[in-house]
Amino acid sequence: MTAAPHTPFVVIAEFRVKPGALDAFLAAARDDARRSLADEPGCRQFDVVVPEAGDSVVFYEVYDSRAAFDAHLETPHLARFRQAFPPLIIEERPVRFAARQHP
Repeated sequence: MTAAPHTPFVVIAEFRVKPGALDAFLAAARDDARRSLADEPGCRQFDVVVPEAGDSVVFYEVYDSRAAFDAHLETPHLARFRQAFPPLIIEERPVRFAARQHP
């Protein structure tokens, strides 16, 4: 009998950024992404994406498991990001969770 395949845990977060605040928001977001990848063994991917319209930022994060994401929620770099971003945004959209199917 073979074990069930491992399904990575995906997190999609989206923010609408205030006019003129994109550079500051991206600086805080990049710090969180870099530290997540460097310091969290369960973080496999952390993309910071700016759609063409340029007024929003999307995070596409991949973790080994829900537990790995829950550990991310307790990190100092996420605390820094959470402190930095509120004055830079218009809206934080609801976080979406998914199970990656490929690769």
